[in-house]
Amino acid sequence: MQPQATYSISGPNIFAARLRLFWLGAVTMLMVLTQTLTAQARPESLAPLAEQISPSVVNITTTTVVEGRTGPQGIVPEGSPFEEFFRDRPGNGDENRPRRSSALGSGFVISEDGFIVTNNHVIDGADEIQIEFFPGEGQPAETLPAKVIGTDPKTDIALLKVEADMPLRFVRFGDSDTARVGDWVVAMGNPLGQGFSVSAGIVSARNRALSGTYDDYIQTDAAINRGNSGGPLFNMEGEVVGVNTAILSPNGGSIGIGFSMASNVVRRVVDQLKEFGETRRGWLGVRIQDVSPDVAEAIGLEKASGALITDVPDGPSKEAGLLAGDVIMSFDGVDVKDTRGLVKQVGNAEVGKAVRVVVYRDGGTQTVLVTLGRREDAERGETSTQPAAPDVSEKDILGLTLGLLTDELRKELSVPADQNGLVVMSVDEASQAWEKGLRAGDVITEAGQQKIVSMDGFEERIAEAKEAGRKSLLLLVRRAGEPRFVALSLEN
Repeated sequence: MQPQATYSISGPNIFAARLRLFWLGAVTMLMVLTQTLTAQARPESLAPLAEQISPSVVNITTTTVVEGRTGPQGIVPEGSPFEEFFRDRPGNGDENRPRRSSALGSGFVISEDGFIVTNNHVIDGADEIQIEFFPGEGQPAETLPAKVIGTDPKTDIALLKVEADMPLRFVRFGDSDTARVGDWVVAMGNPLGQGFSVSAGIVSARNRALSGTYDDYIQTDAAINRGNSGGPLFNMEGEVVGVNTAILSPNGGSIGIGFSMASNVVRRVVDQLKEFGETRRGWLGVRIQDVSPDVAEAIGLEKASGALITDVPDGPSKEAGLLAGDVIMSFDGVDVKDTRGLVKQVGNAEVGKAVRVVVYRDGGTQTVLVTLGRREDAERGETSTQPAAPDVSEKDILGLTLGLLTDELRKELSVPADQNGLVVMSVDEASQAWEKGLRAGDVITEAGQQKIVSMDGFEERIAEAKEAGRKSLLLLVRRAGEPRFVALSLEN
């Protein structure tokens, strides 16, 4: 029988063990104490923050002269039982006179010399704009008239200016990119004409897009109602992280889904409005679409990312050598995820700046130097037309009935004389082509990233794609002059 092993701890080892236990307990107590102090450090009330930022928030009243009714008016026949209701009514006969219409909104002061930010839709078309300041010591005692410095309908931002006989209390913009989902925020404004009001909530979501090209909204559940438009959304440091702009509601009232334009977007717009009285956004001069998985497979791109160029009209990109079919992978040193991201990157870039654009072309990447133009100048010259669909068929391919682009069809579809391709005469509604949005009247100008001028050329592109092991064929399609790429499956 083997003897059982025994262990003993000498005096110094016992002391070391007890010392370790002591420090472990001390660290645990310190962590608990730190958490307790942190919890106690949180403000029990938002009143101090509200008192700090309220003097910078303003109510905005606009007045617009509306023309009187000029159309035919209702006539009550003599002897009608309703005649007495229309006889000798106050104001009867004045319907054709111009009348004044008032609207309410909110805003906030961003400088002591009187610059004020609000929504463009709050002051759009107004003949008079009056600013009412938060009541209190050190504030203007009465409303002040405001003039419009500049507006940007694309982000729904307007910059106003008042002349006060004293320095005004103002707030600063915060970094909206640091706002996290779950952060506390405070909305202030003039909801439903009830005067200065505060509501609190959290950031519910980030990077929301509604309908604009440059949208970057913070979603919040802080109560936002009619009249809050143009008011600020504050973080807990009293910095403006958003401008309250819109709500999602079935009844016009707050249901906890409000949208505030991110302050980093607003700040850039305000700086340009203050300096130029208008916006000056960069312009690359290309038409683009997102890279779908089937398009990526068709051109040999490993990942469906970037922005696919569908057309290069006269402008900066054409001068620099960018081509339809290029996929923009990087713009000015920043990776491009999709078309929305690229549009924002280009719009935020400086007009006249030479930027490096990395594109995927012919199975590899190339870098092109492009000097940006100004988007506002380009937009002033844009026009569009709507073609009529032809009713002549030639050959059925991939669910499409295609015909040659004749001079007669060019005229009917308003296609330039120097443009060649095949016309979609009709589309099988059970085909993938229909699902991808192809319709009669579309013009196919490229297949497999090569120009086509005949049926034989189109079928050759199909054969080449199959021989290369492609599962789909990339088409460049134009509708009313607007181009887009569509990848059609070759497997069926």
